[in-house]
Amino acid sequence: MRLSKRQFLVRAATATAAACAWEPLFAAAGAPDTQRIRMNLNGAWEVAKEGEAEWLAATVPGCVHTDLLAARRIPDPYFRDNEKAVQWVGESNWVYRRRFEVPGEVLERQRVLLRCQGLDSLAVVKLNGVEIGRANNMFRTWEYDVKSALKAGFNQLEITFASPLPYMKERQGKRVLFEWAGPHEPRGRAWVRKQPCNFGWDWGPVLVTCGIWRDISIEAFDEARLGEVAFLQDHSVKGRVNLEVKVAAETLTTAPLRAQVMVSFKGRRVAEAKFPVSNGLGQARLDIFRPRLWWPAGLGEAALYDVRVDLLDATGKVLDRSSKRLGLRTLKMLEADANNSLRFEVNGIPFFSKGANYIPADAFANRVTPEILRRIVADAVAVNMNTLRFWGGGYYEEGELFDACDEMGVCVWLDFKFACSSYPAFEEDFLENVRREARDQLRRLRHHACIAVWCGNNEISLMTKDEWSDKSMGRADYDKLFKEVLGSEVHALAPQANYVSGSPDCGDTHYWQVWHGGKPFEDFRTLTGYLSEFGFQSFPEPKTVQSYTGSGDRTDVMSEIMQWHQRSGGNGNEKIRDMIPRYFRPPKDFDSALWLSQLLQSHGIKLGAEYWRQTMPKSMGCVYWQYNDCWPVASWSSVDYYGRWKALHYLARRFYAPMLVSGREDAAKGLVEIHVTSDLLDASRAKLAWEITNPAGETLSQGTEPLVVPPQFSRCVKTLELGSLTEKHGADNLLVWLKLVLNGKAVSENLVTLGPPKTIALLNPELRAGIAKERSGYRVKLTATKPALWTWLELDEVDAKFSDNFVHVTATAPASILVQLAQEMAAADFVKALRVRSLFNTYI
Repeated sequence: MRLSKRQFLVRAATATAAACAWEPLFAAAGAPDTQRIRMNLNGAWEVAKEGEAEWLAATVPGCVHTDLLAARRIPDPYFRDNEKAVQWVGESNWVYRRRFEVPGEVLERQRVLLRCQGLDSLAVVKLNGVEIGRANNMFRTWEYDVKSALKAGFNQLEITFASPLPYMKERQGKRVLFEWAGPHEPRGRAWVRKQPCNFGWDWGPVLVTCGIWRDISIEAFDEARLGEVAFLQDHSVKGRVNLEVKVAAETLTTAPLRAQVMVSFKGRRVAEAKFPVSNGLGQARLDIFRPRLWWPAGLGEAALYDVRVDLLDATGKVLDRSSKRLGLRTLKMLEADANNSLRFEVNGIPFFSKGANYIPADAFANRVTPEILRRIVADAVAVNMNTLRFWGGGYYEEGELFDACDEMGVCVWLDFKFACSSYPAFEEDFLENVRREARDQLRRLRHHACIAVWCGNNEISLMTKDEWSDKSMGRADYDKLFKEVLGSEVHALAPQANYVSGSPDCGDTHYWQVWHGGKPFEDFRTLTGYLSEFGFQSFPEPKTVQSYTGSGDRTDVMSEIMQWHQRSGGNGNEKIRDMIPRYFRPPKDFDSALWLSQLLQSHGIKLGAEYWRQTMPKSMGCVYWQYNDCWPVASWSSVDYYGRWKALHYLARRFYAPMLVSGREDAAKGLVEIHVTSDLLDASRAKLAWEITNPAGETLSQGTEPLVVPPQFSRCVKTLELGSLTEKHGADNLLVWLKLVLNGKAVSENLVTLGPPKTIALLNPELRAGIAKERSGYRVKLTATKPALWTWLELDEVDAKFSDNFVHVTATAPASILVQLAQEMAAADFVKALRVRSLFNTYI
């Protein structure tokens, strides 16, 4: 459903204020209490601009912008150019406070800490008027000893957040750190350990946040608590995995301690052990027989084991507990060689990475719910992705996102959060801050099976030279930060993990000559390798554009507000507009321009993706830029801010299919190579079918051929010689339809043309839509008398989930699409709201 301005404001304050409550971290069986207490301080707070007397209701976790939105003190910054009107928020200092009551027994514990898992970013923390600590890194977990400052009964906690902008300006004025930044973006972001794209990016707004953005609590304990739990896996013996468990405890006692580890699979215990913890350290080895291995999506089950580690005192009482889910697997990153590109190998088997680059799902991180994160991963798996790259200019992603990737078999390329700037690695304080940041994140995330590689940074190698300058970072300091500091932390804390210093610093490729250099899409076919970044922009669909524009803004894609919601170099809309005529005819109206931009984007990315899959193993990765948006905007995304799939996402399901039939045309010679690609681990018996028609859908030639498709195979299996047909009918009038059939079912279908789509003399397809009500929605059956290329459904005012879209419909190949509505609709209303269009309907 299209979000009104009011609904947008409601979304901005989705977190519910909760009363402060204290409770045990867990309930130990048979014991009325536990040794570790966690007192949750999330929920209702107050916020005020520093120096002003008015306090407003605030919610933690949260940020100042969403609190001001909820209080109606600022306009929706995503609507039109309201972003300009809220810049004062990021330029101001803000104070958060709350009163909370502490039971006396909390203070009876030996150690009492304030634990802050996310302070954004330059903060001074006071408890009952006494400064207890400071913070200068939004990526770290900060703990402060509050036993002496805390009192039984009511207490007041106050956290003042300073705007980072004056500090950045001061440091940048003394020494310039070179960065890539757009015209709206403040300079010097690398001086602060804060989400880089908070200061804007070439797809994101400038909304400089502050606040308590992750959980905050009081933690109290006696004797000891678990500091960290680490796991190592040995797969050297077939049919068995040896699991090594290492425990480090923070101890306040000299009394003997023990630990107990229990491993379960789907509720059934498969291994356990008890072991001593001496001087805070302990370890054990367990054998897991007949292990269920973890596999990426499309290759097998993403099997997960539950592992619980209890820290026990001498009497067996549980002092602390850690619960994790582990995937048993080997996952290696292999360097390129003479026959293979950079690639990943899981459980001894190399596989092709199919995916996209993920950015923060909202400019305000507190609005990204677990439901949104799970939908993001599910939508990736739904289009046959097995890889997401978590890009380095955002924040370290939520645990729920890694959980979902573990469960659904999505491999994560995880960047440390450094991007497109030179960083002050010449300062030891900065390096120590980064060391602690890396340790926090490695300890938090290293157990996740989905993490395929830890990567030091995004694109900083491209701005690195032998010496520092106002246009470069010095090589020695680059190596110190990304090879020595981060590399040593990964090696120490996750010794079995893959680590690379940067992207594209490790043998992967970022290719931007099509978007930034104006090259045609066919230029993608000049490359092989592991493509970890490449892309082309499109506009979001009309409903999304309506959410950030007024009616007067929707006259032309070059209007002022349409330009404001375009952040790529000041000319992104022109690049889209000017590329359309290379491949398609001019759009007939504003909405058609939006839709044609999506067809253009999907056409180009499909061309590259299919080529790289055709050239496997010379190419072993296609990870396009980008998957999602952080606000409603024109961008490289395949899924927009509201979760609406663009044409690219629907086409990704086809060009990332486990078995793919695709073509490579040579118009000059009148040839079409037919390629078959399989990611499957077993051989398949299939049937290849092809048909050549004219734009009226009349068959000119056809044929079939049986195939045995080996596992993990990609090859040209047939070449169609169309010279006689091109002479008779013209190359522009040939549509080459391909189909791959397995066990009587079409597993891949494709369309190849000898020229760009604009050259096809399309006829009116006379599209018809038949509607049938089903329990889960409405079934729409599409028929046409002549080929209707890229046919899509849209609903006015209402959101829906489409089982497919942007499909080719012909007289002999109707399409059936299930429409699952975001809200109930009567059949008559559904028919009235439904719009059916194809490429034919976009032209003048």
